[in-house]
Amino acid sequence: MLTQTGADLGTPPNAEGRGRFVVKVSAWLTPETRGAELTVRRCYPSLMSESFLIRLAREEDIPALEVLIPLSVRSLQAPFYSSAQMEAALGPVFGVDRQLISDGTYFIVGHSGHVVGCGGWSRRRAVFGGDRARPAEDVALDPAHDPARIRAFFVHPDWARRGIGRSLLSACESALCAAGFREAVLVATLAGEPLYASSGYSVSDRYDLPLSDGLTLPVVRMVSIRPVNPIYSKPAAWVRWGHEATATKC
Repeated sequence: MLTQTGADLGTPPNAEGRGRFVVKVSAWLTPETRGAELTVRRCYPSLMSESFLIRLAREEDIPALEVLIPLSVRSLQAPFYSSAQMEAALGPVFGVDRQLISDGTYFIVGHSGHVVGCGGWSRRRAVFGGDRARPAEDVALDPAHDPARIRAFFVHPDWARRGIGRSLLSACESALCAAGFREAVLVATLAGEPLYASSGYSVSDRYDLPLSDGLTLPVVRMVSIRPVNPIYSKPAAWVRWGHEATATKC
């Protein structure tokens, strides 16, 4: 059952119907509750002992992110892109965006003191890339007219396909909805496309990003095909900001 105050984060991609996430929300993740945390575990026996901590990223997390991102790219993107493409994309396309951290819209996932995943959303115009490659200020969006951006998801290769990406996506959707947005867009890699396709996003365009030395990176622009709202696609008035909330659906 879903308790009075809580958020169901959905079925992990490889759960095969065996269970759904159990979530504990100490205080929901907004810039005003920067220290808030979610502990996520899955409800089937083989993974019952796994526990993940999701919290907003801080400046002191940047060194860990600068290690995680290249590691994730070189491993999980390798079936889809050449080594030359990946190396050219590191930085301009795959990199730390400090603006997301400053805005309080970027999450990290921790396990046993290690960063095993990251991802976020944005109320600004850029749809990908590290801030160092951005030539101008990233202007703010208008929630009444513009879709929010889903941004920069990376998972440690040892922790791939364990539901981390899906739990990050749900956290992002709930946070952007709380900020007044009702739609989201993203630019996915070929590796990331299946996650978003299975989470209510459709392909609007396929194109090649120009890289250095004449290289390009095939990517996919995707848009939400349903209104983005937390808790089964409708506003959850019963989520109590700043109070403990629990949800179970097993």
